[in-house]
Amino acid sequence: MVGMMHLRLSTFTLTLLCCLASALWAFPFGPVLELDVTPRTTVPINGLLGCNRFQGLAVNYSTLLLEDGAGMLYVGAREALYALDLSNISVPRNNTSMDWAASAEQKRQCLTKGRDNQTECYNYIRFLDRYNETHLYTCGTHAFRPRCAYIDAERFSFVRFEEGREKCPYDPTKGYTGLIVDGEMYSASQYEFRSSPDIRRNFPFPNLRTEETPTRWLLEADFVGSALLRESINSSIGDDDKLYFFFTERNTEQSPYSSQTRVARVARICKGDIGGQRTLQRKWTSFLKARLVCSVPEYELQFNILRSVFVLEGPTVHDNTFWGVFGLEWKNVKASAVCQYSLKDVQAAFDGPYMELQDSKWREYTGKVPDLRPGSCITDQHRAQLINTSRDLPDSALMFVRRHPLMARQIQPIGGRPLLFKKSVDYTRIAVHKVTALDGKSYRMLFMGTDDGWLHKAVEVGDRVHIIEELQLFKEPQPITNMVISHKQKSVYVSAASGVVQVPLSACARYTSCYNCVFARDPLCGWDGRQCVEISSYPDQSNITQDVQMGNRGCDDITADGLVSHRTRSVMAGDDILLQCELHSNLAAPRWTLNGEQLQGYATDTGYRTGNDGLLIIGAQSRQSGHYRCYAVENGVWIPVRSYVVRVQPPPPVSPRLPSDPTALPESFFTTTSVVPLTPTSGPTEQPLHSPPAALPSGPEFQTNRHMEAMYISLVAVLGGLCLVLTVVLLYVSFCAHSEPAGRKYSQQELTIPAVTERKRSSHLELKTISSHCNGRADMRGRAASTDGVFLQIVPGEGQASPSNEPPPAPPLPMPPPLPSTDYTNGLSATLPSVLRKMNGNSYVLLRQADSEMTSPLYHSFTEELNRILEKRKHTQLDVQPDESSV
Repeated sequence: MVGMMHLRLSTFTLTLLCCLASALWAFPFGPVLELDVTPRTTVPINGLLGCNRFQGLAVNYSTLLLEDGAGMLYVGAREALYALDLSNISVPRNNTSMDWAASAEQKRQCLTKGRDNQTECYNYIRFLDRYNETHLYTCGTHAFRPRCAYIDAERFSFVRFEEGREKCPYDPTKGYTGLIVDGEMYSASQYEFRSSPDIRRNFPFPNLRTEETPTRWLLEADFVGSALLRESINSSIGDDDKLYFFFTERNTEQSPYSSQTRVARVARICKGDIGGQRTLQRKWTSFLKARLVCSVPEYELQFNILRSVFVLEGPTVHDNTFWGVFGLEWKNVKASAVCQYSLKDVQAAFDGPYMELQDSKWREYTGKVPDLRPGSCITDQHRAQLINTSRDLPDSALMFVRRHPLMARQIQPIGGRPLLFKKSVDYTRIAVHKVTALDGKSYRMLFMGTDDGWLHKAVEVGDRVHIIEELQLFKEPQPITNMVISHKQKSVYVSAASGVVQVPLSACARYTSCYNCVFARDPLCGWDGRQCVEISSYPDQSNITQDVQMGNRGCDDITADGLVSHRTRSVMAGDDILLQCELHSNLAAPRWTLNGEQLQGYATDTGYRTGNDGLLIIGAQSRQSGHYRCYAVENGVWIPVRSYVVRVQPPPPVSPRLPSDPTALPESFFTTTSVVPLTPTSGPTEQPLHSPPAALPSGPEFQTNRHMEAMYISLVAVLGGLCLVLTVVLLYVSFCAHSEPAGRKYSQQELTIPAVTERKRSSHLELKTISSHCNGRADMRGRAASTDGVFLQIVPGEGQASPSNEPPPAPPLPMPPPLPSTDYTNGLSATLPSVLRKMNGNSYVLLRQADSEMTSPLYHSFTEELNRILEKRKHTQLDVQPDESSV
């Protein structure tokens, strides 16, 4: 019974663990998020195809106005405006530019405000939009005194100027967005120096703005975009059009992450809002805001900084979708995420519960809500109660809106996760283009600009994003500031600080083979049997191959796909050789075969190592000869790239030759060579003879080799002797330091004896000369073994010098006799200072020569003279308190 209970308990525990593991595997969304999407191809600036550029005399091309029907692109830069031809922006036109610079007086006043005259005291164009059929409207910072102007679109000239303080920010770096709808201008920014961020309707009258007391609706908001949605069209409830503003602001909500100080939001206002009658006069009565969530909870990544937004219209207004580019709050981490949202989810959040500010924190409101829902637009329900405008709303509803601008429901992305996550990249702008592929399905192509001047072109495939290519648009790294798409010209226009670039939506000619064209998965490109072409230019698309979903179907002949280069390489046995294999796709993996069999492991012990640049054969052996093939494996397809025939040649045999004169051979030759007797040994087999030794060079060449060998041996011996001397000295000093009392110190500094001194205590060092005898080498003349060197030992003295009887100062050391300047046979000079080394002026250490044959004839006489001098300096008086730097 007990065993049965244990069995059931174990079964239940196992089932629970399996369910928990499944839940964790699927949390927080079904598909696994690819933590870093790699672009398939990387195109540098010199590899761009079909691009046009515009660069005027101005800088900071930040404002773009695209008019596809008129074929015009209006550009706002610093102190200049341009009108460009959409078909080719690099072709000059008449009346294509206007200068609009701030006056010298205005720039001087800007300097008095403490602004930078190199970056801020200029007129930066921040707003440019169509005002009516004949005129444009533009605004600029104008050296921290904003101005606006009307432009005659046909003549492209200014018509009238007006004040712009309520329409344009002072600071060119402040977040700003604006648009003109039916002759009404809406803008959002922090306009003045110390003002709070605001969403305004600038004209016509009445002007409206957000509320600041008692509840501030916007907290340090940084705006990135805005959009108008015509929700009144075919509305069953008689709804009004709405404007949406996207921004990032300071967070005052309760959050599980303490570092989450800012959040992304979307705010909504009604186009027909004209403010309240008594409450919220000249203030928005329909202002509501909600939070946009873009996060990866399992990695605790909260993307709270909204950088750019793009709204794509659907079949109906309720089917609209918008994309947002998000970044992290951490300044030292570069990462970006793209989240996709549905307008239906946004509307559901604004129809949900409200938040209320309690003790400086926002909490969900659980009280009673007025019957006429606060923050909603005027609909048929309001009109039925004789409420035709916002001024007819009751004060109870307006007071509720004033205190409850924040919604409790957060807006989650489609799929509950980011659509794209990219490490080491900060996306700054995004634009989306909808296309139809050969399979009849609609695909959304994403164009994302980075902070270093690159453009990423991607396509949504199911719930994932495939980055087709990354393009370097500007030579110098600079952030992409704006981006617009022309459906008519099939181009995307990208602006940055240095200019504007026109990039075609597709560059099919870049793909030179069938599989390369199919692997790209570009919905605009297909293979027609000979080349990769744009499918929209072919009326008959039945013979075109394209596979956006899988990226590996349609190309049958792999061997004939592209040109495979064949090479032959020869290598000596034991050497390394690199077989290069360049892959044009970042998603392809190299695979190698030898004589038709795949190489496995690629570890060091196998003799192979592979990388992105090729295959390295380490220590080539004869078994590694053969036919090597390199394949690029992508989407499960093996594409041949390179072919090598490698021949590993054995090292050439050594064929030594005996010299003509056997007496020229050194004695070591005969001692190291084994002699095999010619008589057979016991047994039927015979001992094979060794190969004859290699002939040694004779004459001057042989003598030179001997000299070089002697020189190298001498140098090694000298260095070894130096190391031995230093080791002995250090060991002795260490012994003296441990054996003497703490107060006894010795100095290696130069010792001076003053003329008149009254020292009561002194100590001295006794310098003993110790001869080091080594085994000498007897020569043919019977010369006795000589000493190889003389060493000086520092012995601590115990005697004290009498104050009255000072020892005489040491006599000066005589100059050693000059040594001959002849050179030795190994190239070393006899005047090398390796014989004697001076140590701090009062002691000498004689370094031993390694080879007695290299010693100068004056060496022994100099040694004897040095011994005599040192005996005279035997009783040298030292300082009473030597320093700590004793040897």
